[in-house]
Amino acid sequence: MSNIESILVRTEKPPNSSLISSPSPSSGKLPKEQLQMEVSCKILRRSTHSFLRNYHYFTSTAAFLAFPFSASILLSQAVVPTPSSLLPQIYTRLRILFDAAGFPSSSQFFTILNLKVSQTITSSIFTLPFTLTFLLVAKAFIIQALNHNKPTLQPSFSSVLSLYKPLLHTYFCNCFLILSANATTFGLMFLAFSFVERFGYSSPGNLILFMSVAGAVLFSVILANALVICNMALALSGMEGHGGYFAILKACLLLRGRTSMALFLALPVNVALAAIEALFQFRIVRPYHIAGMTGPCVALEGIFIAYLYSIFIILDTIVSCIFYKSLKTGSWIHQEDKYLFRIEFPDEDQYGYTSTKELP
Repeated sequence: MSNIESILVRTEKPPNSSLISSPSPSSGKLPKEQLQMEVSCKILRRSTHSFLRNYHYFTSTAAFLAFPFSASILLSQAVVPTPSSLLPQIYTRLRILFDAAGFPSSSQFFTILNLKVSQTITSSIFTLPFTLTFLLVAKAFIIQALNHNKPTLQPSFSSVLSLYKPLLHTYFCNCFLILSANATTFGLMFLAFSFVERFGYSSPGNLILFMSVAGAVLFSVILANALVICNMALALSGMEGHGGYFAILKACLLLRGRTSMALFLALPVNVALAAIEALFQFRIVRPYHIAGMTGPCVALEGIFIAYLYSIFIILDTIVSCIFYKSLKTGSWIHQEDKYLFRIEFPDEDQYGYTSTKELP
């Protein structure tokens, strides 16, 4: 029996479900949306408290481990726009692919989408070695500290390595998930534009504009949900030691009905990271393109901005881990949701037989 066939997902009804009523204002219980918003705010406060309580550890060891990745992300923004980079080649290939798929080449939306996707691919290639090494090792250090609640003690190499392996496995699976999400979105847009062209609406007009806007919204929603699932899968694989597509599957089940919480928790850190990237563009990249050279003060400022970027990467990891712990304990979840799913993962015993192990 394959691993996929040995996965068992079933839905059960809670005992005495008739005695459990939905929350209502009269009974003093908060609505589910308001409860999730309050819990999200508590998770953010608890994450900030954990960061400040262990400030010296997170701003020294973990931050310096994440620093090379942060520097590569920021420097890729300066390297990508140059004509000698891979950006023009990737942009040309994607434009040919979009034209062959029947997307309207005159649409400004697809021009911007092509440019952004090309920049993302080029930046990902540039930062891939730093992601697979420094970023995942930094995440392993942070998760190890949060697991044992003793960040003042330096984690051993074996303990970090035991977390690094599932993180690496999950990261590769996350890459395939992101590619699948992009391919699904482009496939849906291809079907939509092909359907419109079949009925003679290929000329630019209000319908093409409407479909372009709808495609942008669809692309943003699918990609945001995929990134949230990937982030949760990384935190889950580090906290539980289970890597690969099983971690992604459990992350999907954990986030079922709580995607809005995950998006709300990811919003502050991502806005801060975007602001830091804009600051790097304004203070470092822009003067370099104007003057053609940088001085020691500009270099020190760039190092400080990259260090600040590392701090928010640490905060993002802490928020993901505490969000996972809140889902794991389930003390705030409605009673009906506690019996929502049960998933069993395959495992092999010492005699080589495949058995199942229920995850908590």
